Order: sequence, then structure tokens, then C-alpha cells
Amino acid sequence: MNTTISPEALCSLEQKFDQNPVHTVAMNAVYTNGINACARNYPVDREITHDYSISLTQGKITNQKKSGRCWMFAALNCLRFALMKKCNLETFELSQSYTLFYDKLEKSNYFLESILNTLDEKTSSRLIAHLLSSPLGDGGQWDMLCSLVNKYGLVPKSAMPESYSSSATSEMCSYMTEKLREFACILRRAHKDGESMEQLRARKEEMMQTIYNMLCISLGKPPKTFTFEYRDKDGNFHRDCDLTPKAFYEKYIGVNVNDYISLINAPTEDKPFYRSYSVSYLGNVIEGRPVKYVNLPIEELKKAAIAQMKDGEPVWFGCDVGKRSSRDGGIMDTELYDLDHLFDTTFGMTKGERLDYGQSLMTHAMVFQGVNLDENGNPNRWRVENSWGEDAGKDGYYVMSDRWFDEYTYQIVVNKKYLPKEVLDVYESEPIMLEPWDPMGSLAK
Repeated sequence: MNTTISPEALCSLEQKFDQNPVHTVAMNAVYTNGINACARNYPVDREITHDYSISLTQGKITNQKKSGRCWMFAALNCLRFALMKKCNLETFELSQSYTLFYDKLEKSNYFLESILNTLDEKTSSRLIAHLLSSPLGDGGQWDMLCSLVNKYGLVPKSAMPESYSSSATSEMCSYMTEKLREFACILRRAHKDGESMEQLRARKEEMMQTIYNMLCISLGKPPKTFTFEYRDKDGNFHRDCDLTPKAFYEKYIGVNVNDYISLINAPTEDKPFYRSYSVSYLGNVIEGRPVKYVNLPIEELKKAAIAQMKDGEPVWFGCDVGKRSSRDGGIMDTELYDLDHLFDTTFGMTKGERLDYGQSLMTHAMVFQGVNLDENGNPNRWRVENSWGEDAGKDGYYVMSDRWFDEYTYQIVVNKKYLPKEVLDVYESEPIMLEPWDPMGSLAK
């Protein structure tokens, strides 16, 4: 058996390629137009339409721009739904810059605490490498948003509008990441030199001041109180003065985020269904709600999502948005591209195998705003509200086929009232702790 690619082997590869004239046609087409354009399976456009038997009315499409805040946008788009209904509004936006500020502040504290908890780990260890890889990236999960809301409340977008750095976070994140890695180096070196934990924590307080300063300079200072003014759909003007962020949340949104829990579908051998899971070193608010899920068969996720939407409430979900999807028309379908015939091969990994071998994981969070149920009451396509502006998809919305849901949807968030006691009991049980680098610990961006 040859271990190298010899000239003879290379010649054989070329000859076998040339034996099939379809290869040459495919090569010429892809060379000019690209893979997805040539593999596009046009009957899918006719089959997967933007029409639904259950469709919720939402405000204007939001736009996270050049930031990885999809998990925030999706959660705030769910929460604004309640405010719009309560205040009789056509549309409304909560401040994503406000939650970004406190997420970065809390993640910085979480990172430095993680460094203090791992001082005796070798710098070359996998754990330290993981912690240093992304100390305060934009991504997040539902439970992390709950921790922010519970601690800091929310504000209207008018009270803390977008800034350059909130809409394009790369510069801010780059410099803050550099500083946090420097801080990690200082703390670990000081520990090696014999400083006490009390001395190290004093250093950490100074470090957090630097982080706070950087955030204020980049995003502006978040409001402590503000005046909420709006005109409802009937033309009536309303004003509420001197609201705190927590008072605003309680009065105008009133959703108890702690009533909502995460369900995942991870069909891998190491994660049995009907068990609860958490992930080590994953979070933002130290004293906040831990990231926690119940792993269930995919049909259970669908049942819960449909039940919540039937009651008129949207559903936060996480998926691998880049797989078999198109921004043009906003279609997400496993048969959107006929890659098997284009490349004369098959792509045959299962969902579990894709998770195990790094081919797929949750990358993006969006909101289910509807579903189409067939004559037997089974879902065949899902209405998806994205946060990439109105130019992505169809006026900002995507349509997801049910078979795509099966393969690339990994997480949904639903109210506990839509779940059977069996699932709630599992959620309340002691979770199995997953490694920090487990694919189910991925962050939606």
C-alpha cells in the first residue's frame, strides 16, 4: 500500500476523473458559478414556501450587524413580543447594547475567576488553552441571557442605542481579549511567585476596573434610570419617568425568564436521552443561572415548540445555520443543494456523527414565529425570524423544512408548562457535567 502520492498515483487519479464526462461539465460550471449555485435543487424553492397555518405577528426585523449577538437578539425579540402586546405597539426594540455591556463585564469577571480556580493547571493543559481561546466572545446561550435579565433588567433601545462598537464588536473584543490574556498571565505568574489568594483578588479588582473603563469608552455608560415614552397603535402618547431597568422589565415585559428551560437534541452515545446536562466553565454571571439542558428525541422538541406557538408565543432556538441554507430566499432544507450528484459521492454522516467529529454544532440562535401543520397535524415547515436585517432571506424571515429541523436544530427554549412532569423532573435532577469543549457547549453567534 502506497503511503505517498506518487506521480503514477496522481496520473491514475486524473485518468479516472476524465473517464466520466459529467465531471468535466461539473468542473466547468463550478469554476464559473461556484458550488452552491451549481448544486441548487430548484424544486425545493417550489416545495418550501413562506406560508404557515400558525403564524405570529412580530415587529420589524432586527439587525445584529457585525456582531455575534444573535442569542441576545433572539431572546430580546421573544421578550419584546410581550411588551408590544401589553403596550399595543406595531413594533419595538429592546437595547441590545445594554445587554452587551453587562455580558462583557460579567464574562470578564467569569474568566478571571476561572483563571484563579485553575492556577495550578499547566499553561499547556487543554483546560487553560480552552479558557484562553475566547475569554469574552460575543456568543452565548439562553441561560446566560436569563442571568443578565435577572440581575440587570432591560431597557428600551432608545435608552441605550447602538454604538459603533456594539454593531461591530471585533475591535473592542480584540483589545479586551488581549488585556484579559495579559491579566491571566499576571495572575498565574504572581501565584507562582507566592502571592496569596487575597493578594491575587486585590489584583483582580484593579483588573476589573480596567475592563469597566474599556467598556464605557467603547459602548457608553448604561443608564441607571430613564424615561419611557411611546405612542401606541391608536395614537395615544404615554410617558413613564424615572424607571430603573429592573422596574421597566417587571412593569412592561413581566415575563419570568426562569419559567423557561432549554431542551436539546444531541443523539450521541455519550448523552442518553431524558437526562440533564451542564457544561464546565460555561457561563457569564458567576452567581447567575447555570447553563442546563434536558436531552430529548427531536420529536419532543417539536411538540413543545408547537404547543407554545399555538398559545401565541414565539420560541427561541439554536441551530447550525450555515448548513444547507441560503440567504437568497431564506431557505433551510437538507435537499437545497444536490451535492451528491455534483461531486459524484454521498454525504452520509448522521446527526450524532456530525457532532462527534466536529462537522456540526449550534452556531446561531433565531426565533420560531410560526409553523405549517399538514392535514394530519404534523409539521412540514417552520417560520424563522432572523436578526440579519431585512435583506437576508425573505424580508428578514427564513423558512425551515421539517427535515432540516431534524438534522441541524439542536436547542429550543420553552415554558415549563408545555412539558410533561417526566421532563421537568429530569431538568431538576443533578446534571451530568460535560467537558468545556463539548459540542453542546458551543455558543450561538
